[in-house]
Amino acid sequence: MILIGQYDSPFVRRVGVAMTLYEIGFEHRPWSVWADAEALAKINPLRRVPTVVLDDGEVLIESGAILDALDEMVGPERAMWPARGPARRAALKVAALATGLADKAVILFYEGYLHEEPSPVWIDRCRAQIGDVMTALEASRAAATSTWWLGETLGHADIAVACALGFIRGAHPGLFDAGRWPRLAAHADACEALPVFQQIRQPFSVTMAEEA
Repeated sequence: MILIGQYDSPFVRRVGVAMTLYEIGFEHRPWSVWADAEALAKINPLRRVPTVVLDDGEVLIESGAILDALDEMVGPERAMWPARGPARRAALKVAALATGLADKAVILFYEGYLHEEPSPVWIDRCRAQIGDVMTALEASRAAATSTWWLGETLGHADIAVACALGFIRGAHPGLFDAGRWPRLAAHADACEALPVFQQIRQPFSVTMAEEA
C-alpha cells in the first residue's frame, strides 16, 4: 500500500498511526498538496490527503473512509471502531469533533498565511469554534473513567483527538491552554508518549497537508 501526505497533517497522521498499529506495511510518500499537486491530481482529483493506494491500485480518500476500510481489512477483533450501538456512536462523535477541530485549525492557519489582510471576523469565528470544541472534548474526556476514551484500548477517537491537538500545538502556539483543558492535555501527552506517535510524526511547516 501507499500512504500519500505529510505527517504534519493531522488527517494523514491519524491514518499513518492506525496503519502502523495494524502492522499494515505501506510506502509513505510525503507529498505536499501544493508542491506535488499535479502528481497528486493524477491519483486523487481533489488534490487532498490522505490518499491511500491499495496493492490492487484502488484509491481510498478521506481519513474517516480510509480508517473504516482498514478496520474491515483487519477484521472485527482488531478493528479500532466499536462495532455497533452507543459505543460506536460515541466514538464517531468524538472523532467527528476532533476532525472538525483539526479542520478549523487548518482554516485558521491559512487565513493568516494566504491573505494579506486576514478577516478578523473569520478569525474570531474559527477561534471560537476551536475553543468550544475543545471545551466539549474536555468534558467528554473528564466523564470517561477508562484509560482511553472508550475503554482500556486505544481507538480511532483517541488518535483523532491527539493528532488534532498536536497540529494545533504546532501551528498555533499558545492557542491550546493546558490549564484550561487539562484532561485534553493529559490525553495528548499520553498519546504522544507512545512509540507509534513518536514514529509517525513531523514538525509543523507551512507546506503542511490539508484535508477538507
